[in-house]
Amino acid sequence: MCRFVLAAVVLCALGAPAFAEYPDRSIRLIVPQAAGANSDLYARLVGAEMGKSLGQQIVVENRPGGAFAIGLDAIAKAAPDGYTMGIGLIGGMALTPHMLAKVPYDIENDFVPVGMIARGYLILAISPQLQVGSVQELIDLAKKNPGKLTVASSGTGSPGHVGAELFKYMTGTQITHVSYRGGAPAINDLMAGRVDMMFEGLASMAPFILDGRLRAVGISGEKRSAAFPNVPTIQEAGVPGYVDVTWLGIVVPAKTPRPLVDRLNKALNEALRSQLITDRMKLIGEDAAPGTPEEYASVIKADSAKWKAVIERAGIKLQE
Repeated sequence: MCRFVLAAVVLCALGAPAFAEYPDRSIRLIVPQAAGANSDLYARLVGAEMGKSLGQQIVVENRPGGAFAIGLDAIAKAAPDGYTMGIGLIGGMALTPHMLAKVPYDIENDFVPVGMIARGYLILAISPQLQVGSVQELIDLAKKNPGKLTVASSGTGSPGHVGAELFKYMTGTQITHVSYRGGAPAINDLMAGRVDMMFEGLASMAPFILDGRLRAVGISGEKRSAAFPNVPTIQEAGVPGYVDVTWLGIVVPAKTPRPLVDRLNKALNEALRSQLITDRMKLIGEDAAPGTPEEYASVIKADSAKWKAVIERAGIKLQE
């Protein structure tokens, strides 16, 4: 017994200086989306603030493609030395693994959560040409006209798509899904009346709602958004229990030593409490989400199970 205790003490003594010097060079932050995406903007904003705390530059590296698989695979296969972090989005961590026949990594075993960055919400917007003024009126119209109403999304398997599928299931409605290559063309068609409704992030929808080109009838969170206090939540507007919260956070490769994970978590939480990021969050109606690695892990696990059921029921599949 004494020998084991002595060995542990020696190992701690040997490891302490190495961890104390961390980081002694720049850290890369892999984003599994292209430059300009919301996750990329967050990565650059948070990375710059984390760099101040860590005393090293955070270098953002974009690895888009493969329904997030290319970027996530690069994170999973990186050395677990604290010098590679990655952005873990709800799409890549809890949605697309259930839509692809094969993924080159295991979400639960190949990543270690560091912490969540932000929680976001989808807004249910309807075309100005659609003569309804509330979620309940929308449900009533859909039930009177099965399959005739259309719901746009920024792509098959996107948060807006699966959010719409959950809405259809919970309301017992038949609404035809129309998939687009990106949010911009979908929003353009929604404004033009070529599609009837859409679930999309606040940051994308806000400008068009504020200037009256689209009408918001519901928000997907458990509470109303500070950015749109007059828009009811979907559950208070007629669909009890409906919640669709998006999120993103930071993950590192499995086997990254816990002291390094804790150091990164501390830097992340400090960044999220900075005035710069707080102001940015308020502007786009999202919530900063400082917390522990365990809290982020529990969100990933719970949402993966929740959306797996929705995806399988709707039969959503993605091409590899």
